[in-house]
Amino acid sequence: MYTALTIAGSDSSGGAGIQADLKTMISNKVYGMSAITALTAQNTTGVTGIMNVTPDFLEKEIDAVFTDIYPDAVKIGMVSDKELIGVIEKKLKQYKAKNIVLDPVMVATSGARLIANDAMDALKNKLIPLADVITPNIPEAEELAGFSIKSETDMEKAAESISEKYGNVCVLIKGGHNLNDANDFLYTKDKKEWFKGNRIDNPNTHGTGCTLSSAIASNLAKGFDMVEAVKRAKDYISGALAAGLDLGKGSGPMDHGFLIPEN
Repeated sequence: MYTALTIAGSDSSGGAGIQADLKTMISNKVYGMSAITALTAQNTTGVTGIMNVTPDFLEKEIDAVFTDIYPDAVKIGMVSDKELIGVIEKKLKQYKAKNIVLDPVMVATSGARLIANDAMDALKNKLIPLADVITPNIPEAEELAGFSIKSETDMEKAAESISEKYGNVCVLIKGGHNLNDANDFLYTKDKKEWFKGNRIDNPNTHGTGCTLSSAIASNLAKGFDMVEAVKRAKDYISGALAAGLDLGKGSGPMDHGFLIPEN
């Protein structure tokens, strides 16, 4: 069985973070493992508490995985502390990690910054150059590219600019936020590809970023190339949204297990 590691925070409501990652991985027939960066108290209506792990403990978690079950891919989610980012960089280099997918969680779709400036700088300088692919949303892509994105042409320019700026990393800019809705653009040094998606009328989108990046990591772990991995991930997340799960009082989770047959 192929294997994947998620390095991310825990979501107590199960819709995002490592819970979404692990559900996505097993649904894509990949054995998932985790190194937790933070505990969060959250549900579909918001976050009420965050407690980061210590750098030493995160190091032990990553060591425990790599020295026993070496992952075929690594997904990195939200890391809000510069010291933790430094630990992740050190360990991924030490173990020569492969197929690294980074969801660079920095800016919410509302435009609000989610991590401190020093952590944002560490993310840009330490983790993005290590990644095989990053999956920014529009506001995050604007932060990385240094200019605003108002059109499909802007998305293409931003993806190329980010890739060149950070060592030829592949860049998947996620549409939405009133720009192209479900259309995403992938830039690699060999290929440029649009992934056109149908807008699914489902307000329950908690954890979509986590789920997409984990699905990409799962498919890279299975040996698919970047374009095919993204295509399969998009198909998976579309199915999870279209299943129409409706839980919670806010923006609820998707049905990660929609492919599992009912008994």
